[in-house]
Amino acid sequence: MANLPELTENNFEETVNQGVTLVDFWAEWCGPCKMMNPVLEELAGEYEGKLTVGKVNVDEQSNLAIKFNVSSIPTLLLFKDGEIQEQFVGVSSKEDLKKALDKVV
Repeated sequence: MANLPELTENNFEETVNQGVTLVDFWAEWCGPCKMMNPVLEELAGEYEGKLTVGKVNVDEQSNLAIKFNVSSIPTLLLFKDGEIQEQFVGVSSKEDLKKALDKVV
């Protein structure tokens, strides 16, 4: 997960307020979340320099999960300059994510 930075209350706003950011709300114990990791790592590589893919551990950063009404995981939020552009709940295909990313990058 070297290219998927961990987002916390301390660096979240700073990260999502500039450019395009795909944020993965996940937990260690979540099987579907683990299924998303390879897809997110591939996207981070393919869109390097165009967007940031970050992860929020909902067990450690519950205030962020509450702030964005995340009640199911995995939940992916796509931000552009601090504004939510799209939300994905559950396991999403790489193709669906690429379609959304291509609209905003």
